[in-house]
Amino acid sequence: MVFEFDVQTISKEVAEASFSWKSPSNIALVKYWGKSHPQIPKNASISFTLKNSHTITKIDFKKKAESDKVSFDFIFEGKKKDDFKPKIESFFERIDAFCPYLKQYHLTISSENSFPHSSGIASSASGMSAMALCIMSLEKALNPSLTEADFNKKASFLARLGSGSASRSIEGPLVIWGAHAEIEGSSDLFGIPFAGKIHDNFKNYCDTILLVDKGQKQVSSTVGHQLMHNHPFASQRFEQANENLLKLTTILENGDQKAFINLVESEALTLHAMMLTSNPYFILMKPNTLEIINALWAFRERTQSNICFTLDAGANVHVLYPKSEEKMVLQFIEDELSRFCEKNHYICDEVSSGAEQLL
Repeated sequence: MVFEFDVQTISKEVAEASFSWKSPSNIALVKYWGKSHPQIPKNASISFTLKNSHTITKIDFKKKAESDKVSFDFIFEGKKKDDFKPKIESFFERIDAFCPYLKQYHLTISSENSFPHSSGIASSASGMSAMALCIMSLEKALNPSLTEADFNKKASFLARLGSGSASRSIEGPLVIWGAHAEIEGSSDLFGIPFAGKIHDNFKNYCDTILLVDKGQKQVSSTVGHQLMHNHPFASQRFEQANENLLKLTTILENGDQKAFINLVESEALTLHAMMLTSNPYFILMKPNTLEIINALWAFRERTQSNICFTLDAGANVHVLYPKSEEKMVLQFIEDELSRFCEKNHYICDEVSSGAEQLL
């Protein structure tokens, strides 16, 4: 129920405070594409939490006279960024009912990414989750009785109101977001850690992100999600995603790597098939995206590697593989795939346990 995220108790006075969190991005294995207001997914999804692709956000809170909305300054990588403010203002409006204490403070928000802002990696998941965690640190200071479980749940709930996928960046290594009839505790309102057994085959996984296109997408994810409302294949897709999530929970437990490859790659291509068949239709993949996929398939065929790919809502390719294959796969990427990346750029990442408090 939404009311469980209301402020339960304010037992301490806090005149000023500073908190800092490092929060990672994540990559969905089973995708969600399509949502309703306010940030409610049409199907459940599951993601790997990443480590190196992260945002570090510090918020300085200073008590002031209460006003009718949150006052803040936003500094991105050392410079004031007023063009980012509308999205943050919208976020504060959405969380107002659940964090009314924020209107008693002026917030100085300082944020930086471990990856270039123009790299083509979506920073909304890491950025919004880091901001939500800083806010929850203030709430914890105001209400020291708040438990870690409730802290994480509300942080995910708030992050979701900024960016749906941000709900999956609080914890790790695998997080499920979206209500699923057969997954206990799953919710449309927040992400939960995958509670099943994870086979050794899927521990210590790597994700090398090939930066095919660093430009701004011609169709934003927000618009893409909206196009699912009248999509001819929407209902079948939502049903398929929920079935795939259930299949993946079994695969993660039994360690079937070939089944993992098949499901994850199929999910990636289905996501882009929804874009190709919406009205208006659009293509976010680039020619080099397809070059990479075909080269990866050929490499897997000749080496029997467990390498596979997934895609986000863009042209970049996430190359997934077990840590045990890291040396071989990185050599392949350097020798054969890097030339398809913009300026040969790629980011080596791996699965992690979630966000980390720095201050």
